[in-house]
Amino acid sequence: AADRPGLGWDRPLHTMRLAGPLRIVVVVATVGLTWILASMMLGAQGVFPRFQRFQKRPEDSPTADPRPRRYKCGLPQPCPEQHFSFRIVSGAANVIGPKICLEDKMLMSSVLGNVGRGLNVVLVNGVNGEFIAAKNFDMWDGDVNELLKFIRSLYEGTVVLVASYDDPATKLNEETRKIFTALGSSSAKDLAFRDSWAFVGAKGIQDKSPFEQHVKSSKIGRA
Repeated sequence: AADRPGLGWDRPLHTMRLAGPLRIVVVVATVGLTWILASMMLGAQGVFPRFQRFQKRPEDSPTADPRPRRYKCGLPQPCPEQHFSFRIVSGAANVIGPKICLEDKMLMSSVLGNVGRGLNVVLVNGVNGEFIAAKNFDMWDGDVNELLKFIRSLYEGTVVLVASYDDPATKLNEETRKIFTALGSSSAKDLAFRDSWAFVGAKGIQDKSPFEQHVKSSKIGRA
């Protein structure tokens, strides 16, 4: 549940068992993100000016229809007005691909055929919510310079959504980690081989992003 003031965020960790002893942790990040207004980006509140908490009250519970309602991107509750709805699911080992959904539109997934090993990154205009680009970067045997070109010259207020798959870190260098840290990540500096990572940040954010999940590979499969 979202129990931290100012956040609209539900981030469970789902563990699934495959054939044999392998257990796979899938990082799921489901959030409601405030519209990032250009006039507020230079203010003290930074790029994420306001996050509302989802709080279910007894009077909000459905009485007539017991069937669960479906909200944008499969969220358990609707986002407030002037918020983006999005959901990020990291890949499970090298078996199940990641997903990134924004405003009920799937932007990256195995079905779309645009995800792959490494880091799967979506860029969104934080002012109007328009999709900018989506790309996969192989962090096992790919070229990290391709990722650097993608994230090095972002416009102020650009929102960055990231979902890992299999190996997010082998080719990451110091500059790449610093850029993700500047985008609000608390975990980029510690990412390692086969960690699971889901992250939402923004160019120009003044504080750490509240929308991040990082599970070390050493903890995957533990009860």
